[in-house]
Amino acid sequence: MLGLPREAGTPEAQAAREILAAHLSALGYDVAIQRFTFPPATLDAFPLFGIGLGWLGLVIAPLLVLPRVPSWAALVAWLVGLAALGAMASGVALGWAAFGAETREDANLVATRPGSRVRRWIVAHADTKAQGHSMAGRIVAVWVALAAIAFLSVLAALRLGAPVGAALAGAGALFAILAGSLAARGRLRGRSPGARDNGSGLLAALAAARAAESGDVGILITGAEEFGLVGARIFARIAGEELRGIEVINVDTVDDEGMLYVVSHDAPGAALARRVLPGLEALGVPTSTRGLPLGIFVDSHPLARAGAQAVTIGRLTWRTLRRLHTPLDTADGLALELPVRLGEVIARVN
Repeated sequence: MLGLPREAGTPEAQAAREILAAHLSALGYDVAIQRFTFPPATLDAFPLFGIGLGWLGLVIAPLLVLPRVPSWAALVAWLVGLAALGAMASGVALGWAAFGAETREDANLVATRPGSRVRRWIVAHADTKAQGHSMAGRIVAVWVALAAIAFLSVLAALRLGAPVGAALAGAGALFAILAGSLAARGRLRGRSPGARDNGSGLLAALAAARAAESGDVGILITGAEEFGLVGARIFARIAGEELRGIEVINVDTVDDEGMLYVVSHDAPGAALARRVLPGLEALGVPTSTRGLPLGIFVDSHPLARAGAQAVTIGRLTWRTLRRLHTPLDTADGLALELPVRLGEVIARVN
């Protein structure tokens, strides 16, 4: 299964879920299926924002330069345009699909021991995706977009005093166009086997399911994570208050190199990270705790917002990020021992 693309809402994703459900059932778990629909256009939010940013840079460039234009015009046009772009992108990201837009069906697998109450959820997403750029490319695109926004904001503020030079205005417009072109590469393109992201996490979750010595460990395999953490958000909405105070350990990408990171989002998550860390250090790889890097999204975040003590564990480098979301994310050269041992540790940590 590590070598098979599993894009959410496709027959390949359904086949992978059937394999996972059968394995969990064989281990003695009751497996419930949470089906949901989602618009794949959610992935277009950042590309659309970037394209709009490029056009907005072109629109305000003359307002920055022309002396007869009111001094406040550039700033007002910039702020209004930026707010409109933000609202549009947020709506697309949240699944506000246009009438007639494509929708797909995907599902979560919720595995629990019969008659037991879950104290800790072990989470991994099953789906994969391929885009016009890798995850590293997406992070760079986010950074460039933020830098372009900051630069144009400064120029619009300076225009309140006097017209900006044509060279600076032109540079701002070109900066925005560059940001837009990088962001636009984030559309779906091709197929990725998703061995590291997130076949390795699935392997850790299955190892945890086998190693769990008590019935209070549940396994959550989410769907459509790559389309805006859809499965995790659906699970959080259904679970509601039942998630408050519950431990969540999400595993997302365990490569053969780099630091093993425990990522938290708030104080309860940081407390869980500190408890998990000693067990991870026994794995013999460098470990560290940290916050979530800008431009990366993980399933633990919506679960933390629902009140869970939530962390994500992953091991990766910049070289790993250059593989993810591309056809290069294959099982070639990927050792499976560490994800298995990791799953055993997180199932038993006190």
